[in-house]
Parts: sequence; C-alpha cells; structure tokens
Amino acid sequence: MSTEERVREAAVALFAERGFHGTGIRDLAQAAGLSSATLYHYMGTKEDLLAAIMRASLTALIAAAEQITGDPRERLIALVRMHVQAHAEKPRETLVVDGEMRALTGERRAEIVALRDRYEQFWQDAISEGIKARQLTVAEPNVARLALLEMCSGVSRWYSPAGPVKLSDLTMQYAGMALGMLGAAR
Repeated sequence: MSTEERVREAAVALFAERGFHGTGIRDLAQAAGLSSATLYHYMGTKEDLLAAIMRASLTALIAAAEQITGDPRERLIALVRMHVQAHAEKPRETLVVDGEMRALTGERRAEIVALRDRYEQFWQDAISEGIKARQLTVAEPNVARLALLEMCSGVSRWYSPAGPVKLSDLTMQYAGMALGMLGAAR
C-alpha cells in the first residue's frame, strides 16, 4: 500500500469514527505511521484530504450512474441497487462523504456540492421521467429523491456482511421499497 493510500485509509477511519473536527493532525499522522511534517507532504491540509476522499467517492458514484440505461423505472432500480451496494461495501467512506460536507469551505465545498448535485440529478431525472411516462406517481419528486437517497445511504450505518441478509437480496428489497414509495405502476 502506498503512503497516499495509508493516509487516505487512516483519514477515512478517523473521520468516520470521530468526525472531521474531532480528528487532529497528530491522530492522522499516527494512524498513517508518519510524522506530522511528513503527513502534510502527502495530504496538503486536512480539508484538502477530506475533499479528496469525497471527490473520489462521488466521482465513482457518478461513473457508475452514467453506465445505467433503460426506461426510468429500470434506471431507478439500478440506481437504488448500486447506491445501496456502494454504501454497504464502503460504510466508513460513505459515512464521511454523507456526513462531513459541513466541514468543507469555499471552493472545496462548491466543487463537492456540484459533484453531489450531479450525482443526484441521475435520481431526479429517473423520477421525473418516470412520472412523465406514468410509471411513477409521486406528488413531490424532489422530496422523494431526498428521501430515497437518505433511505439507501442509511445502509452504511447498520449493514453487516455477517448478518442474515445477503447484499444482493438487500439491494432488491430496497429497490422494491423505492418503487413502492414512488407509487410505481405494478
């Protein structure tokens, strides 16, 4: 594992456990096995490191969403399954991305918000197009998008591969609940 990967892994673990503001530079350096001075060489500022973690995660979600095709209902099912799987497989990373946006400032915040909005647009498009095609019936598409994302993201807080539900089954259950929330035509 490269030094950059060690720093990123340490940051994800500490930010997920303690939050961005609860994690000090010394904590990061110690967890990565570096001196504080050396750490700055690999990460810039702590906020730069947080933004890099968020950028990588959101860019991966966007790339996956760009590959999803089909009618609005099929796209929605695929988005839900992909999102749930990503959050179940990388719970600490997604907790950081979903929970530490408030720690970003200025240009970093604007960049990450734009990436998040770009990702959420795939969801909004599927919902809006599904309503237009009469595949979905929901009064408030924006609220529905936010509710779905919150529901699907919550998997990172409780899912365990050692639990009673296989991840592939869980993603299908979530897709079914999403369709139900959106009044999908049966």
